[in-house]
Amino acid sequence: MIRGIGGFLIALLNVRCPAQEVTAGETDRTLPADGKGFAWESSVPSDCPFPKSPSLTGLFFTGRHSDYRCGDTFYPSWASDGNLYSPWTDGKTDGVVSESGKGANAQTGHAVMIGDDPLKLEIRNTSAPKVASALPYHGRYPAGSLVYNDIWYYGTYCLGPEGSTPHNGFTWNWPNLGPMPGFQISRDFGKTWEPSPHSAEKPLFPEPEKFLGPVKMGAPHFVDFGKNMEHSPDGKAYLIGMGAEENDPKPRPCIKPGKPGETYQVVEGCTNEFAHANLSWVTADQAYLARVTPSPETINDLKAYEFFAGHDSSGQPVWTRDFKKIKPLVEWNNHMGCVTATYVPGLKKYLMCVTDGWPTVAKMTSYILEADKITGPWRMVSYMKNFGEQAYFLNFP
Repeated sequence: MIRGIGGFLIALLNVRCPAQEVTAGETDRTLPADGKGFAWESSVPSDCPFPKSPSLTGLFFTGRHSDYRCGDTFYPSWASDGNLYSPWTDGKTDGVVSESGKGANAQTGHAVMIGDDPLKLEIRNTSAPKVASALPYHGRYPAGSLVYNDIWYYGTYCLGPEGSTPHNGFTWNWPNLGPMPGFQISRDFGKTWEPSPHSAEKPLFPEPEKFLGPVKMGAPHFVDFGKNMEHSPDGKAYLIGMGAEENDPKPRPCIKPGKPGETYQVVEGCTNEFAHANLSWVTADQAYLARVTPSPETINDLKAYEFFAGHDSSGQPVWTRDFKKIKPLVEWNNHMGCVTATYVPGLKKYLMCVTDGWPTVAKMTSYILEADKITGPWRMVSYMKNFGEQAYFLNFP
């Protein structure tokens, strides 16, 4: 799914890929539409830390696509009743508007997607958008969303200082990524909701160290394990978030408006008091991983979580309950951003979508990584410069 739910049907090159494992319910999964299919060019930068995948060599777009008129920020979760349930916001869905950048009155929507054909889904709101304060931040947007054993866990994350933040003559979009104020819970598929016990001031994870400072489990999304988490390796739910570190030795540069035909120009000598979207709603340096056995009692309990802390001397993943010991799952300084991951059982592989959208208001680059295990190693499938041209919030439902 690309930018909301206006997605393309795609296939991974060099493999057989049953489409229901990429997009639920797809029927004709191999033939392009009227010869309009194409493989997106992959031009991997020379400093890329990920080796090329030997088995998945690119993405092929069939030309078939949906044309839904909905809000964005859709992250579908496949429930046991066969429906997809998803957050959404910043737009209109099923005749209802949700706006997440309203400070104390930030809204988030929730919808059910009914049907087996991804091009003909019936999309309905399950209830009116929820309101929860983003203060002292100004935005509170949908994050990880999971429906498991008929209970819907709906996370949010904070953004600041404003949706339009001017600096040095350039206007940024939400240049600072904030904390994760826990999960709201629904026990009736989104008709009614229990508020999170956490807030922007007292978030689930103990970060950031200071207001507008960097986080590590930023905008976390659940790894998609299929219908009712049927492909989870251990019955746990995994969350993948984007982050950056304090005292970044090489942060994103300072910029100003560009000359005619240019979005921006890099300038030297700017103050470091402004982060220049080093970690924003769509830019980051690393991705981090956490896991929890999901239940209403555990989902908002920090003590129930384990955090990926690297690998030991034998190459085995290390897990810790000490958040301070968390380590990056993957990292590529100044080249990461919004991140999601999906397990594809037909391939026996994980696919990770990453969008580097710096400087938040220009063309964005996305890439796909693959791995045999969620803890890696991760390999490059396709690096798609200017994809979309602003195809943020990519995910394979």
